[in-house]
Amino acid sequence: MDMIHSAKTLIGHALRPFHAGGEKLASNDPQISRAGGIEAFLDVGSVAFEADGPIPRKYSGEGENVSPPLRWSGIPASAKELVLICEDPDAPKAEPFILWVLYGLSALQTSLPEGIPTTQSLAMLGGLMQGKNSAGKTGYTGPMPPIGHGTHHYHFQLFALSEPTGLSSSPSRDELINAMSGHVLALGDLIGTYERE
Repeated sequence: MDMIHSAKTLIGHALRPFHAGGEKLASNDPQISRAGGIEAFLDVGSVAFEADGPIPRKYSGEGENVSPPLRWSGIPASAKELVLICEDPDAPKAEPFILWVLYGLSALQTSLPEGIPTTQSLAMLGGLMQGKNSAGKTGYTGPMPPIGHGTHHYHFQLFALSEPTGLSSSPSRDELINAMSGHVLALGDLIGTYERE
């Protein structure tokens, strides 16, 4: 077991120079950042961890793998829908690793409880929808960076939209970004960190 762990650590160290990059986050996508119309920045936070602080193991792939509680404020009065995308730009791949995609959130909603069920539609939360993460599963999957790859930064990006996305089936991240293009009124980004030794 120690030999396997040592081998994984060596691989993680070897992959340290490789990252998707923050410029590839959804909030930095040209369709979002250059579309104009962004009125404000949202205050996104969590009672489970501080901004730029470590995400507790409970919310990781090593722990209970449940979604953390989130809260936000500053939604413009004209917003019609909220979208949440959580990504890891430090993943050693071409694109950020997607941990969570939520859309169809009511603009009147100001928080999400801990442990959102991993189903596509959530009637208990006003019928909001969840897309697939990079693990190919619906809903949230927690941080699980390569051992030895260093500290990863997880961006919980919240978008307030002037128009509903109109999406009913589980879209890809790119399809969701395309549907948001030109409709983002405000955005916020809560960053949490996680590292596997």
